[in-house]
Amino acid sequence: MNLKIESHLSPAKINLFLHVLRRRADGYHELQTLFQLLDYGDELTFETDSNGTLELHQESADKIRTLPYSQNLIIKAARLLRQESGDPKLGVKIYLNKRIPAGAGLGGGSSNAATTLKTLNKLWDCDLPMEELKTLALKLGADVPFFLEGKSAWGEGLGEKLQPVELEKNWFAVITPNCSVSTSHIFSNENLTRNTQAIKMADFLAGGAKNDCEPVTRALYPEVDEAFCWLEGHADTRMTGTGSSVFAKFQKREQAEGVLEMLPNHMRGFVAEGINSLSV
Repeated sequence: MNLKIESHLSPAKINLFLHVLRRRADGYHELQTLFQLLDYGDELTFETDSNGTLELHQESADKIRTLPYSQNLIIKAARLLRQESGDPKLGVKIYLNKRIPAGAGLGGGSSNAATTLKTLNKLWDCDLPMEELKTLALKLGADVPFFLEGKSAWGEGLGEKLQPVELEKNWFAVITPNCSVSTSHIFSNENLTRNTQAIKMADFLAGGAKNDCEPVTRALYPEVDEAFCWLEGHADTRMTGTGSSVFAKFQKREQAEGVLEMLPNHMRGFVAEGINSLSV
């Protein structure tokens, strides 16, 4: 196999709303959500080899918490795809420029896993069809199929039942306090609302949607509550997913940047444009 090198954006996402409909018998939750892709994220560079080596090199200008190597979804995705291919000699060196904070509800790990599956499927000449890749993706996490398809989407089930949508162009100010939120901690909390009625897109557009995980998260994590209250003083604010990040929507980039310029020093944030699909 000839040496191949490719670099790709591994985008962040926000959940424009998140409803918890019910808890299933297996302990997981039926959800409704609207995934919005952002033109901001990590950068992954892949350099293939034929020695069976799987290496991950990570760098970051920010102090971002990292998982142990064995738990990293990038390595898990590469191993899963190689196992599916049946060729133990497939190898790759992966260089990750990390910008998406962990535990922030921005999908960084899931996005990295999806980018790895999609890119190595091509570079390793596995040529698995999308439906097979989505089956592998779901083994890595409920959000991974969304990033694999690379389109803003209405999500149901565990978040894996996806319907691509065309959303109006907006800019988002995204703020992440200095804490990491545990998804399992939120979904196991006895105070989490688990009986929200299902809605349709028209209901969302009419303002009939929220994040059911927000009250519990704000109560358990004072840093999230502080960030939410600060941003709410400047614009209508939502929390994304079950993470620590909060966001506000603006029609113009300058408006979002103006808010971010006032951000307290102990908080971090970025401005990104919402996109409907990821250009390949």
